Amino acid sequence: MTLIGQKATVLGGGIAGLAVSLALARRGAQVTVLEQAEAISEVGAGLQISPNGVAVLNALGLGEALAACSPRAEAVQLRNGTDGAHVLRLELAKLKPTQPFYFVHRADLIAFLADAARAAGVQILLLQHIAEVTLGDHPPRLTTAQGATLEAPLLIGADGLHSRVREALNGKVAPFFTHQVAWRALIPSDPAEAHVAQVFMGAGRHLVSYPLRGGTLRNIVAVEERHRWAEESWNVTDDPMALQIAFESFLPQVRGWLAEVEAVNLWGLFRHPVAARWHGQGAVILGDAAHPTLPFLAQGANMALEDAWLLAAALAAENSQDAAFAAYQAARKTRVTRIVEAANANARAYHLGGVTRAVAHLGLRIGGAIAPQFALKRFDWVYDYDATKI
Repeated sequence: MTLIGQKATVLGGGIAGLAVSLALARRGAQVTVLEQAEAISEVGAGLQISPNGVAVLNALGLGEALAACSPRAEAVQLRNGTDGAHVLRLELAKLKPTQPFYFVHRADLIAFLADAARAAGVQILLLQHIAEVTLGDHPPRLTTAQGATLEAPLLIGADGLHSRVREALNGKVAPFFTHQVAWRALIPSDPAEAHVAQVFMGAGRHLVSYPLRGGTLRNIVAVEERHRWAEESWNVTDDPMALQIAFESFLPQVRGWLAEVEAVNLWGLFRHPVAARWHGQGAVILGDAAHPTLPFLAQGANMALEDAWLLAAALAAENSQDAAFAAYQAARKTRVTRIVEAANANARAYHLGGVTRAVAHLGLRIGGAIAPQFALKRFDWVYDYDATKI
């Protein structure tokens, strides 16, 4: 169906919401984004954009913007957390020279997506807190926190982990606490350091670090297994000392980084099922609203970008809204389910202890020495996928 003049309301001004808004607007749709925050911004954090995400940003005309603000990853290095011993190094730039990986500050990605969306005619409304989404024999109906009601002929739920649109489609589903928590922090860094993602692994915990913004910042994400519950929100702060204590057995390099942390956020990690129902009665979901994933494959943002492109493409190609929604879900569900499962498996592999860990690390060292490309090729199904050519 033609999107020229089609009105679309997108709930959520994050990566998924801005990307789908831009993709729709470029096809002629009249798009309004409803964002509950007072500004389109993100708390400080880093993320990794792999080749499959880069392909979508290139198609949206944002490849140069990404490269301008993001270091290109040279490699990923796995190390033993306690002594720093080398386990495995994946030479990304050498093994995939035409498929770049980038380390990007989330706020920078949000900023250039928002700028491009506004330039394409997208209207972004702030302070729009939606308390309820109602679906039925009428256009999707949104009720604001102030009690006002508005209708949307096409409603796209990009409203994240606690999506109102997902709830309207599927009902409430309680997530499963993994008994893992993640800390996130930024510290100053030396721009001369190599653009390498380092993963330090230990029993029941691991820490990931990589550079941002030309190497002037170091992004730190540290994960610990524990029984104490923590809220599923990046906006919860914690005492930096708690992070230091959790990793006090790690090598001095890591302890030195953590000693520099002045502010840290804490996030409880929960497993959510991939939504059974992605669309219905004029509404559709994408990104974390449809398939939240643990961060252990670094694919959350990339999946949101893929979703955005394919949803817009389906709406432009199919004869009806319902047919477009069905085609979109059919194109995405198997892939995102496999990625969620792979991220779950990585969580277990990073936290091995004792003899099991020693054997696993030995196997990775031997494999890396004999066939260094094999470990990366295991994930070709993730990185070689190009949503813009589907």
